[in-house]
Amino acid sequence: MTPPTIDQTSPRRGQVIVLTGPPGAGKSTVARLLADRLTPGVHLHSDDFWHYIKRGRIAPYLPEAHQQNQVVLRVLVSAAFGYAEGGYQVICDGIVGPWFIDLFRATAGEQAVPLSYVVLRPNQRTTLERAAGRTGDALTDPDPIRSLHSQFSDLGVYESHVLDSTDLTAEATADSVLQGVARGLYLLGPSGSVADAGPSDGVTDADDPIHDS
Repeated sequence: MTPPTIDQTSPRRGQVIVLTGPPGAGKSTVARLLADRLTPGVHLHSDDFWHYIKRGRIAPYLPEAHQQNQVVLRVLVSAAFGYAEGGYQVICDGIVGPWFIDLFRATAGEQAVPLSYVVLRPNQRTTLERAAGRTGDALTDPDPIRSLHSQFSDLGVYESHVLDSTDLTAEATADSVLQGVARGLYLLGPSGSVADAGPSDGVTDADDPIHDS
């Protein structure tokens, strides 16, 4: 069966899809599949934006990295919506909890670009198993992965943006995301109950992002 696609080659503006979740959730694999099925498609891997800092980079999970992380997130947002303004379908994958989605939402409102927010959240056991099987410099340490999974465990008004991918392959997950985006299930606007929700109160470990690698 031919996988679903979205073909948007008209000169009107594109869209931004923020694909997030804990490390090991399969964000990057699914994002690559989505970018292949969207026309014209762009995949922004958020980890790369930290690695672009060649001297003076601070590990993003350290308290002293707060200012650096704010700068990097704003650059990422600018890049995502810059592509979208040119008509591209942008998938931005990375750890973007509710504590950071306001940066995307504000720009989406200013530029009138559709913004979808999708949280991949397999159960913790599956997440740890998938993370342990990754190679290269990907994060495999179970302690921070458990911490981040916990931070994504109760998202309040954003729970409707969660996709439980525990029993789904990457291809099936991409299919589900595309279907949900096409139906507007994950859409965030500048107004409305979800869009008006502010950053999570009491978030401590999540004040700055911890990227997957």
